[in-house]
Formats: sequence, C-alpha cells, structure tokens
Amino acid sequence: MEPRNALGRNLTHGLLDVLGRKIVTGTYDRQPFPTEAQLADEYAVSRSVTREAVKMLTAKGLLSARPRQGTIVLPRASWNLFDAHVLHWLLERKFSIDLLLHFTDLRAAIEPAAAELATRQADAVGIARISAGLTRMHAAARGDDDPLESDIEFHVAVLHASGNPFFAQFKDVIVTALHTSIRFTNKIAGHTADLPAHAAVFDAIAAGEATRARSAMDALITLTRRLIVKPPTSTGRRSSGRKAQRR
Repeated sequence: MEPRNALGRNLTHGLLDVLGRKIVTGTYDRQPFPTEAQLADEYAVSRSVTREAVKMLTAKGLLSARPRQGTIVLPRASWNLFDAHVLHWLLERKFSIDLLLHFTDLRAAIEPAAAELATRQADAVGIARISAGLTRMHAAARGDDDPLESDIEFHVAVLHASGNPFFAQFKDVIVTALHTSIRFTNKIAGHTADLPAHAAVFDAIAAGEATRARSAMDALITLTRRLIVKPPTSTGRRSSGRKAQRR
C-alpha cells in the first residue's frame, strides 16, 4: 500500500499526479490499470477520490473508462499534449531530445508570429511587461534574479502582448516546457540566456517594426534549436589536453 501522506494535502490532485506519472512512464504498459476499488485500497483514499482522479486523467486523454470494458490506458497519440500536467509528466521522464525539438518547432510556429502581432497590438502595459522580463533577465545575468523565471516571464509577456487570446492560451504549455528547454540550453551553452538576442526582440516590438520583431524572435528560437541539435563542444579544452600530452 502506498502511503496516503505521499499524496499531499489535496488527495485528488496528489493521486492524479502519481497516476499520471506512472501512465506516462509506462508502469501500466504491461499490466492492467487498477480498478477504482484497487486504487482506493492501494492509496488508502475514498472511492470518490479515485473516481475523480480517473475522470481527470480521462479528460487529459490518458485513460478511457467504459462500462463492461473497464479503465484502460490510451496510446500516446490520444494524450492531450497541450495539457500542462501531461507535458510536465512527459518532460520529467527519461530526457528526450526529440521531445525538446518538437516543442522548439511549436515555439518557432507561434512566438515569431506573436512578436509580430505585438508590434501592432501591444499597449503600454504589454510593452512594460516585456521590458520587465528583459530587466529581470539582465538582473539574473548579474546573479540578482532567477535566470529561468526571468526568461519565462519575457516569453510569456510577448504571447500576451500579441493581443491574440489563442496565443495567450499557450502560456501553460510554454511555461511548463521552457522549464526543461531553458535549463538544457543554458547548461550546454555554459551561460544564461542570450541577452542581446532577447533585447533585439523587445526593441523591435517597442519600435513597432513587425518584420524585424518576427525575424528577431525567429533568430532567437533558431539559436535554441542549434544548441539542442548540435551543442558546442569543448574542442579548445581537448586540444589543450592533446598539446599537453605532446609536450
């Protein structure tokens, strides 16, 4: 029996998180998904808690519950990848470059267009939000702010500044996926975000230059993709090592 306190204070959301992780990581690939009664017994919770958690997982496309068929785990093609929980579970399992590239491709389709729209739709508040994100990124480069959160604030501000409610709806997906993407690219680049590249996006939006804003954001995401596909090597360090051996 799993300890009940492992689910946290909100038993339903705690069970949702535990089961979601298990589904995504393949725990139930070779065994049937438990019944509500089995889950209630295993996690020491009420049937109403298990029923609600199963309903939530069904809404996310992970499960199918039908009379006389029971509850089954659906194939990945059925999962709602725009759901922040599902994306979070996917990104927390064994790291996948392919998944990171898929996310980057999604960004390349959305963020340059959002930046272009922001040049026409952003009001003073929207511009100020992007500026605040950039200011935080500069502070993070000095060690005075969080590099991850400041970078995310910048990109989310651009989505909102576009004035397109559909782009704004991508906020949860962007925030969840960027947590993995930014950590990965910052680590392999050996430094935090490219401040001049982000500043170029802001400057173009603030100046109302649509083409330049789109190009600047596209260049920023293209740089990210290059880091993922072909990380910089430590050629210099390896060369130094070879020279040292020759000496």
